[in-house]
Amino acid sequence: MNHVEQEAARQTTESAAGPAGAAPPAEPTVGQLQEQLAQAQTQAAEYLDQWRRSTAELSNARKRLAREQEELRSTAAARVLEKLVPVVDDVERAFAALPANKTAGDWIEGFRLIQRKLQALLESEGVTAIPAAGQAFDPSLHYAVTHEPSAEFADGQIIAEVARGYRLGGRVLRPSMVRVAKANG
Repeated sequence: MNHVEQEAARQTTESAAGPAGAAPPAEPTVGQLQEQLAQAQTQAAEYLDQWRRSTAELSNARKRLAREQEELRSTAAARVLEKLVPVVDDVERAFAALPANKTAGDWIEGFRLIQRKLQALLESEGVTAIPAAGQAFDPSLHYAVTHEPSAEFADGQIIAEVARGYRLGGRVLRPSMVRVAKANG
């Protein structure tokens, strides 16, 4: 070995032994390794638990956001449809007030077309009429305009519909305005 090789070997030996005069690091014992392993396993279990919780929270947040978006869309659609219902009523009242001698003509056919399109629009959005005439009065679906004594109808039965009510799915857009029978006495 030449002088350069001897010097390199000496430096390697010193660096492996640490600072001059220091003993090389002791090998860890089996007990120490087992303790380190147990700590690592505990930490890994904690990380796994945190990951699972974070994943569940993210999934729940996504579901909640989707629900809120659908509810917002449904509410916005219901508002527009609520504003459209009186227009449908006005068109129906206009046809009910048509004189008998004016049942045909281009203008009238044009308005009938508008009426059919409005009705088709409501149906395509899931809007349905609330049944009223002859039904039992239900305050969640009907609004009583009058209570009238009647021998022909049972107490609480709807005599006639004053204005049609509509619902969108399970939500009432507008209750039916009705005349309700009351018992004589």
